[in-house]
Amino acid sequence: MLDQFLRPRGFDIAFERTGPNGLARALSNAFDLAILDVMLPGLDGFEVLRQLRAQSPLPVLMLTARGDHRERVKGLEMGADDYLPKPFDPDELAARMLAILRRINGRLPSTAVPLEVGELRLVPGSRAAYFRGRDLGLTAMESEILESLMRSRGRVVSRDQLTRQLYNRESSPLDRSIDTHVSRIRRKIGADKEIILSVRGTGYQLRLPEIPLATEAS
Repeated sequence: MLDQFLRPRGFDIAFERTGPNGLARALSNAFDLAILDVMLPGLDGFEVLRQLRAQSPLPVLMLTARGDHRERVKGLEMGADDYLPKPFDPDELAARMLAILRRINGRLPSTAVPLEVGELRLVPGSRAAYFRGRDLGLTAMESEILESLMRSRGRVVSRDQLTRQLYNRESSPLDRSIDTHVSRIRRKIGADKEIILSVRGTGYQLRLPEIPLATEAS
């Protein structure tokens, strides 16, 4: 059904029916996006995602059971870029696919001038992000969120703004995608994770480094 729907819309589609075969194809570097079902024989979707994320930055859109919030959060925490609960409208699937692909194709070249805020350093258009010289190993989605926070330099960035920027759709009170991605960024930063502040009911803010007060010379 998806092949019949997506191919006339310009997508080149390949399907695998088992987790191991799907993982092997996804690691072949021949694709721009993986649509990953949770229910797969051989390896379930979560295990496929875990192994894929250990080896590849390929964007992943997960198909999850409707009403199972835990599945959605689990997929995002493991590095999925987006999710769609079943049953779904094929037009919504295509829209979400295009939003991910536009974001990837619209990235700046990796030769862009690095952004630096305090001990954070990020190269726009890539997943290269460092804290105190340590590679954070961000996914593409996490890198874009952190870039938005760094470009705002201390200003609050709302969830609505991030959702429109990354997903090209309006945010929903039940959609925890942005929150889960920010949580992953914080875990990767480690003990100094509070440099990303939560602004209740609004969004997130990157805390600027404190500037020491000048002392008068005696």
